[in-house]
Amino acid sequence: MSFRFRPLPAGALAAGALLVAACSSGPPAQTMAPAPTATPTVVTLEPAPAPTPAPPRVAEDALPSSVDEINRRGYLKDAFFELDRHEIAPAQRDALAGDGTWLKAHPTVKATIEGHCDERGTAAYNMALGERRAAAAREYLESLGVDASRLKTISYGKERPFSKDHDEAAWAQNRRAHFVVTAR
Repeated sequence: MSFRFRPLPAGALAAGALLVAACSSGPPAQTMAPAPTATPTVVTLEPAPAPTPAPPRVAEDALPSSVDEINRRGYLKDAFFELDRHEIAPAQRDALAGDGTWLKAHPTVKATIEGHCDERGTAAYNMALGERRAAAAREYLESLGVDASRLKTISYGKERPFSKDHDEAAWAQNRRAHFVVTAR
């Protein structure tokens, strides 16, 4: 005689388990809710921008007495702009931060910020854009702690190009806020 195993239906198994639990002699077992798990906080670290070298620090008495010589040595660096834009791009903030550091280290120096544009567009449009560029550079320096009374702005629009060529490389050099030291 052969014996064959036949599985019980799932309902019968569940009923049997319930019957065994109901007939047990001890107090009902308490089930504990699982401890809440902390949701992990995702922290994204952005790489710190590479520090830009500050312009060379020159002691106030070692600073040349001639503003022409100060300008010739190029302690202050230009900030460049995209076509038809006057907002300070992140890379240009670094250049202006170096200018701000230098100006704060030399509190007697005054400067004019010239706004320049490339040759495209009308003279009136470029004069207005040059003024916005100069003002943006001045406002950024002020936000860094440079006294506003030391900074003057002027726009030359497209009238004084740095490069006289007529291509994108030249135009990129002409779209700038240029610094001229006016007093020591």
